[in-house]
Parts: sequence; structure tokens; C-alpha cells
Amino acid sequence: MLVAAAVCPCPPLLVPEVAAGAAPEMDAARAACTNALGVLAAARPDLLVVLGPAERNGRGTHPEGTRGSFHGFGVDLDVRLGSGKGGDEKTAAESERPLPASLAVAGWLLERIGWSGAPIEGLGVGEPLAVERCIEVGRAIAARAERVALLVMGDASACRTLKAPGYLDERAAPFDAEVARALGTADVAALKALDVELAYELKASGRAAWQVLAGAAEGARLEGVLLYEDAPYGVGYVVATWS
Repeated sequence: MLVAAAVCPCPPLLVPEVAAGAAPEMDAARAACTNALGVLAAARPDLLVVLGPAERNGRGTHPEGTRGSFHGFGVDLDVRLGSGKGGDEKTAAESERPLPASLAVAGWLLERIGWSGAPIEGLGVGEPLAVERCIEVGRAIAARAERVALLVMGDASACRTLKAPGYLDERAAPFDAEVARALGTADVAALKALDVELAYELKASGRAAWQVLAGAAEGARLEGVLLYEDAPYGVGYVVATWS
């Protein structure tokens, strides 16, 4: 059963070494993510599932200890998804698939707080995943242990300003406002109802992961708290907790 969830954005810019001189601009988001992960630790889960958007080669499960890096962003920095002690270290070490960027950011966040709680498993979610399938995946995750926690990585629209990756789209701000409201109030029905096509057009990478969360949270009666909402680079970033 799902007992807690933390929702965090997944831009590599969260990592100060990647952001370089612009690192202070993300200080508030980093602090909010740290607080969100504290809620997960306080829930004392039996299993932590970390999920986030992934390209085709990064989709599917990633065992604890799987490595990721930020080399592609010009930074000589490697991370692991948890310590590997809670999973099969040999399996993780032999995996030819590195963590997708979203899970590498999650790995960095977990290392930052020194996560030493429940075993961890990663799940890369593809953008095309249909709503019904997202919900099914979420239900299956929630049923895996008596106390399950989720760390859900994903960004809202990338179309908030003229300099945003997706340029300015007048639909982006209302979309992001509804996402923030739904995540901040643990509104499962609203997350299920997110428009898949609109999310795609607005380059909202978190849509599928949020709908997996909605499936996992069915019947859990969790309460949401919105910790952060902003669009410093024209991309909507939301941090929220469910507990």
C-alpha cells in the first residue's frame, strides 16, 4: 500500500555541478526536494520506488545500485541509485543500461540526504504510456509491499516563456497551475484526467509518472502539500508531498 510520495522536478540543473554559475537559481527547489525526501524517510517504507521519464533505452526497471552519470552534460560526476545493499549488486553492476537522466537526478537527491532506509528500485516511464496503463502500473507498485513509498520525478510544461525549450505557449501556465493544484492536494482524479495530448504538446515530461502515482494512490487517502512551484527557465517545476 502507498504510504507516502514525494514529487520532484528532474532537470539536471538541480545538480550544482551541472548548473555551475546558475546554481543559486535552483537553491529553493533543491531545499524543497530535500524536505520532500524527508517525508519519505519519516514514513519508514518497506520499499521505495523511484520513477521518472525515460527515453526508449532507459524504460523499465533499474535495480538498486544501478549507475548513472552527468557526463553528457559536461560534468564528470557519477551517481548510483541507492547503495545497492538492498538489491542485487551483481545485477546492478552488470546492467548495460545506465540510469535515465531523471533517475540520475533522483539518485543524486537520495545521495544528498544520505538515504539509508528501505530498498530502492527505479522505473523509467515512457512518455507514450497510455493513461490506463499508467494507472495499472501504479496499482501494481502499491501492492508490492505493506508500506510503499514513491519518489516521482518529472517536469511540467516547457513552454512558459519565449526562451523556454518549447517556446511560449499560452496554454502552459493554466496547465501547470492545474498540475500544481492536483499534486499539492493529492487529487488522484485530476491527475488521471490530465490531457495526454496537451501534455505532449507542452513537453510536460512528468505526465506519465504522475498518472502512475495516481494509480498507486487509489484508496490510500493521502493528503498533499505543495512545497514549491516556479518556472525559472520557462519550465514548470513542482515539489509536493503526499502522506
